[in-house]
Amino acid sequence: MKNLFFTLFLVAAISTQAQLKPVSYLDGNQKLEGQLAQPKKTLKNKAGVLVLPAWMGIETNAKNNATELAKLGYITFVADIYGVDKRPTNTKEAGQLAGYFKTNYLEYHKRIQLALDQLIKAGANPDKIAISGYCFGGTGALEAARSNFKVNGVVSFHGGLGRNASRIIEPINPKVLVLHGADDFFESDAEIKSFQDEMRTAKADWQMVYYADAVHAFTHKDAGNNKSSGVAYNEKADKRSWRAMLDFFDEIFGK
Repeated sequence: MKNLFFTLFLVAAISTQAQLKPVSYLDGNQKLEGQLAQPKKTLKNKAGVLVLPAWMGIETNAKNNATELAKLGYITFVADIYGVDKRPTNTKEAGQLAGYFKTNYLEYHKRIQLALDQLIKAGANPDKIAISGYCFGGTGALEAARSNFKVNGVVSFHGGLGRNASRIIEPINPKVLVLHGADDFFESDAEIKSFQDEMRTAKADWQMVYYADAVHAFTHKDAGNNKSSGVAYNEKADKRSWRAMLDFFDEIFGK
């Protein structure tokens, strides 16, 4: 109840006129363009959130979530992982691009770090940073934790949990929150167990929340409602997972 009152207070106190602004930056010769959501009035600690989008790149879901976080006072940046001239136009292209960065994870790490640099450049407190990611972006959020990016915590919404078994498991410093559809068959029981064992071995401060009747992409309103396809929107899981993320932010940032 206290968290609800606190959120209502923030909404009343902070202007809801948070708009996205494109921000250009580079990875060598590769042009990138992320989206910055700068709140009218930031939180006192100037906490920032880096949003890692799903495999289609910077799309409506990521931009909407960045805008909503900015309404609560968070300085928010949506990362461009692929590049301005590499926007996928269909799921086949998206799968190829996402697959490349999953395999070449050090390049994924670099693109995430470049986006983090832009978030801090925009005014976010470098000691008060979180990463949230969706699907492919959820995988990226976990990769940031595995590599001990200088962030307070990471949130993975229906993200891929797998890692190359040959990689050495290092201690994980950022806190980890995984929000997972209980009926998401794209993540096998074996992969889930392997991830949980990894978190234990890494001595991570981690949580994993399951949402009933939810499959992959349960936060995406444009995912349809055909649960049998493995991809579908679930309003209840969407709202509950959003609330879980905000509570997590309260914990890692302090109110």
